[in-house]
Amino acid sequence: MALERILVVDDEDAIREIVSSMLSLANYQCRQAASGKEALALLDSGEEFELMLSDLMMAELDGIGLLERTKEKYPDMPVVMVTAVHDISVALRAIRNGAYDYLLKPFEREQLLNTVRRALENRRLKMENRAYQTNLEALVAARTEQLRTAIHELERSYDITLEALGDALDLKDRETEGHSKRVTAFTIAIARAMGLPKDQIDVIARGAFLHDIGKMAVPDNILMKPGKLDADEMATMREHCYHGYKMLQKIPFLKEAADIVYSHQERYDGTGYPRGLKGEEIPLGARMFSIADTLDAIMSDRPYRKAQSLEAARKEILAWSGKQFDPEIVEVFLQIPEHIWQELRREIDARSGTNSNQSQSTSAKASS
Repeated sequence: MALERILVVDDEDAIREIVSSMLSLANYQCRQAASGKEALALLDSGEEFELMLSDLMMAELDGIGLLERTKEKYPDMPVVMVTAVHDISVALRAIRNGAYDYLLKPFEREQLLNTVRRALENRRLKMENRAYQTNLEALVAARTEQLRTAIHELERSYDITLEALGDALDLKDRETEGHSKRVTAFTIAIARAMGLPKDQIDVIARGAFLHDIGKMAVPDNILMKPGKLDADEMATMREHCYHGYKMLQKIPFLKEAADIVYSHQERYDGTGYPRGLKGEEIPLGARMFSIADTLDAIMSDRPYRKAQSLEAARKEILAWSGKQFDPEIVEVFLQIPEHIWQELRREIDARSGTNSNQSQSTSAKASS
């Protein structure tokens, strides 16, 4: 173990030798400086010391001046002032300027060694505390990165879960294949145009993607009926909003999205279902989704008509502004460049391998 190094500063040769001898016999390694300037030169040369003992009264650069300069450049090195002036105010001034302690001349060997031990122990504790804080900060940073990675993996597992739920619905109702992904992309485009934060957009996207998940609870003879539904069958079909809500609200990360699923067939004027919500009573995500859903429906083939143009869809949505749709969101929708919608359809259909103009009769039933 390396010996602790102490710099002894005094303009009296005899005092320096006596102090250095006492410290050397106690297994400390000492260097001497005959003035404040010489001490600074030693420190500036790169030599490191765990402690400095400095006389207070010295020519050219006194102990206080040396103390001020060393505390600024070498804050980790404690300084003990040595003085023959028996004036407590002088000692207090030294401590106020950053000295660890002071010794009054003449002093006994044990006084010197006790003061040195306390100063060095104080330094050691400070250094250990700093190392602990540094290690703690590094640990916190590492744990934060681990948490960030875990959250990313969790979000990835959420995506896989959503894909699995969507695939399950596609297996049950092939005619809606691709529809959920397109309306999700359209809804996200509207949400971004409205300047919503990413976290909120993520929730809205989940609600849009899973809007029809409640159809898994609808009997096949109704869901797949080729003809028009009668009143009772329509009432059963309309329950898919509630069924979807009940399914998703049990899943913590889909709880907020469940409200969008519950409300995706509501209308701005209060004539929708299942609760007849009106205006801002309808969740914002559901209000955006209704425009995206109508856009995709108009631009897709239906049993009773061929797919219509984007311009026709825009006109239809504008015509129902304030009735079926939130007029403020309609205004945002109309400001989005037309090529965005076409590019989104092509991208989604290319990924899912579906024909964007395929029949969507079951969606038509749910929207009736």
